[in-house]
Amino acid sequence: MTFEASPLLTIAIPTFTRANYLELNLRSLVAEARTLPPGVLEVIVSDNHSTDSTPDVVANAIAQGLPIRYIRNKIDVGSDANIAQCFNEARGDYVQIMGDDDIYVAGTLSYLIDFLQKAEYGVVVLRPFGYEVDPIVEHPGGDARIDQYDQVGDFLAAIGPYITFISSCVINRRVQQEIDARQFCGSNLVQVHLVVNAALQVGRNAYLKRYILACKRANSGGYDFSEVFVERLGRILDSYRPAGLSEHAIQQFETRMLKSYHPFNLVRQRLARQGDLRETYRRFSARFGNRPLFRFWVAPIIRWPRPLALGWGMMATLVGRLANGDLRRGAHFLLNKLRRGGRPAS
Repeated sequence: MTFEASPLLTIAIPTFTRANYLELNLRSLVAEARTLPPGVLEVIVSDNHSTDSTPDVVANAIAQGLPIRYIRNKIDVGSDANIAQCFNEARGDYVQIMGDDDIYVAGTLSYLIDFLQKAEYGVVVLRPFGYEVDPIVEHPGGDARIDQYDQVGDFLAAIGPYITFISSCVINRRVQQEIDARQFCGSNLVQVHLVVNAALQVGRNAYLKRYILACKRANSGGYDFSEVFVERLGRILDSYRPAGLSEHAIQQFETRMLKSYHPFNLVRQRLARQGDLRETYRRFSARFGNRPLFRFWVAPIIRWPRPLALGWGMMATLVGRLANGDLRRGAHFLLNKLRRGGRPAS
């Protein structure tokens, strides 16, 4: 009896009626895959019963030589279940559940494969940047360092919100082959369970600080920010305390989020006049109420009158990004916006 060797990496793409974005994604992967040795890459497209030209887009990519395994659901099973299916169906040692509207920067997939072949990691995080029109022109350039971590708390603090971004996380599947990811459905954060579990099991994790993924800006939503990224995310982290996720590690991560991620998203919420501010404050206070960073840094964005809250929130976001070393990406975005004369993306 012969056994087929597992691919090193599975890129699994959940999609639903977004053929135009999927086409850009697969076109990028066709070009990237041609630079790779045979057998190292598996691509899955998990189609949640799309009603557009998704099957034709996939067929075209297969015809160009991309090794796609196409799974088409008979009904719309929901986004969480489709993401879980991506993990469960993967055969690679590592799995990247990749958003259908995200693309690899040219030459970076081979860079990732080379890195994965050197040692075993629990999670390897890829640094993304947002683009509006042209991902080549809007690439921020800059840092190409690789940071490696033996302490999970240091790793979580370094990657911050990327733990919730499916495309950024290349997850070790080999150490959690027995897990059925469907058990994590209903949270909007299926991947966070898989990331934390792998990071704890292997102990060595990495953050590739070169900008590798180009992600379409403002192309997701439909959820309550504080419910998902404060309440539910907090519960998920707490559930891994028995598995070894320490209080210190959780606090390191949440401090990072309170510095700039939460201020930025609260500013967006106040600008759009969305959400119930009382409920938002209740969720934040229940999770962070005894922390000075919440009371004096974040709470004013929720509680103050809108003009003052927006001014404070924008300042907090800017200072937080400076503290987190993430200002370059935002500055590059603003520069490109000015070059286009503030015109929205078409």
